[in-house]
Amino acid sequence: MYKTQNLPNTRIDVADALRGIAVAGIILYHSVEHFNIFTQEPIVHPLASDQTVADVLAWLLSGKMYGIFAMLFGLSFFIMNDNQQQKGKCFSGRFAWRMCLLFGFGIVNVAFYDGDILMLYACYGLLLIPISYLPSKWVWCIIALLAIQPVELFCLLTGYEIDHTRFYEISGIINAAHEHGTFWENTLTNLQYGFEVNLRFNIFSGRLTQLLCLFILGMQLGRQRLFYNEGRHLKIWHNILFCSAIVVLALSFVDLGELDSWLKPIYSLIILLMIVSAIVSAWYAFEGVRRVLHHLCIFGRMSLTNYLLQSVIGCAIFCGYGLACYRYLGVTYAVIVGCGMVVCQYLFARYWFSNHPRGPLEGLWRKLTWI
Repeated sequence: MYKTQNLPNTRIDVADALRGIAVAGIILYHSVEHFNIFTQEPIVHPLASDQTVADVLAWLLSGKMYGIFAMLFGLSFFIMNDNQQQKGKCFSGRFAWRMCLLFGFGIVNVAFYDGDILMLYACYGLLLIPISYLPSKWVWCIIALLAIQPVELFCLLTGYEIDHTRFYEISGIINAAHEHGTFWENTLTNLQYGFEVNLRFNIFSGRLTQLLCLFILGMQLGRQRLFYNEGRHLKIWHNILFCSAIVVLALSFVDLGELDSWLKPIYSLIILLMIVSAIVSAWYAFEGVRRVLHHLCIFGRMSLTNYLLQSVIGCAIFCGYGLACYRYLGVTYAVIVGCGMVVCQYLFARYWFSNHPRGPLEGLWRKLTWI
């Protein structure tokens, strides 16, 4: 059984910066996708750059930002759990209650945006409780098993095909509501199908096991204290960066062919590791990088609030019941709108933190957790 090392868990600024980058990236990619509205109508204001922008941001952001968010979720769990262990207290029941609260935030969020991930994160988070009692060698084995995409590998080896008919069916229902429904029709449709469509999308995209892998990896990186600049930790990040960059470069020129459904999620995971290791390495190596990323620390400290805000604002901009920009803006213009959302939410975060120690929903979540 794992036991605390009784080392102080000071605030990790680079984790806040990564969290800010993840939320900002989520906002930008949601804008690329018009907040999950995939219309068949011709876009009124397309640009020649649209496809290039979409391809670049898909490579850089799609799956990676949610993955970073998941990894940092696991890190936060470790810190809270370890702090309670150092006080001689069990955190398991309290964390389970915290996940129930997160599920409640997810219900509120999915009422606006069908792509909510908080409810799934709450379910994944519960699995961290039993895994947190295991010694590190067993935790690493679980991480390795999940990282090789066991579901996709099984399908590849056996020829079994998962039926995604239901996923396409409910996606069509939701999309029609986004394009032509009223606000309340959108809300009711999202509440009815939102959780199911996200679960089915995670199975469809290979993220079902990968997100759990990243949750556990974040917890394990906390155990190893790799986000602190201690001992040889920075050298480890440099090695991860070098190795992941080599693999990404090599796979970029390979046609995966029949192995695509299995290797594509793994390729995405390696890009994520490259991004994280590059940011952590640069953070500790260069003062200028820390000054620039400090602004994203502010954004990341309000990650839950910013995530829900982007759902409310983004859907009001792109959905048919709002400004209906899904039919007007091509990808390039949509990304500009996404950048505007990030800037506005950043300015709100700066204003809020001038008078409060935590974001509004972060503070509420903390109070209810320890009620």
